Amino acid sequence: MRILLVEDDADLGPMVAENLRRDGFAVDLAGSVADAAALAKAGRFDAAVIDRRLPDGEGLSLVPLLHRLHPGLPILALTARNQIEDRVMGLNAGADDYMGKPFAQSELVARLHALLRRPRDSLTPRLSLGNLTYDATNGEAAVAGTPLVLPRRERALLEVLLRRAGRVVQKEAALDTLYGLDDAVEPNALEAVVSRLRRRLIEAGAAAEIVTVRGVGYVLNEKA
Repeated sequence: MRILLVEDDADLGPMVAENLRRDGFAVDLAGSVADAAALAKAGRFDAAVIDRRLPDGEGLSLVPLLHRLHPGLPILALTARNQIEDRVMGLNAGADDYMGKPFAQSELVARLHALLRRPRDSLTPRLSLGNLTYDATNGEAAVAGTPLVLPRRERALLEVLLRRAGRVVQKEAALDTLYGLDDAVEPNALEAVVSRLRRRLIEAGAAAEIVTVRGVGYVLNEKA
């Protein structure tokens, strides 16, 4: 899952971004309304976490743009102003949830997972194909009921492939899911992740296989 984090605090922003990455999210960090708008136009996101007080304006001013570019995008607003009126204003502006500062990282992650569990197109938390299952809520995969332990990027790739099972996931879409815009991505990084996930599925006896569509992307099919 890819998160747009909008936070201008030079210490808090990078710290929250790194903690979210450790919890399995890909994160793009913006420090202003302008930077966040540029990122929103350049990439695909699954949720946004927005600080209200930004150097060039009110963070909530991003909500209409985000909803236009990413329909149904869950948005969590952050603020040091934790009065009831501020929370009501944030929710009325289109934010889906609201957190006051300071906050615990564990609560932020829990709230993000709760937002991501809400219906949005086909974003169901439990996915399956044949004997392969994946729970997007806790990032647990299994083959025929036996846990399949996967690193973060392989979990993210499996999720996007399962959500579009039987349909091609273009390379660009897979890269957007696995990496933030600031991540250093080697030329063959995606192919390496695909190769490792494919091997793990084979070794685990999964009734699903990753097929390469040359020059286009990848598709997850159920084995005959």
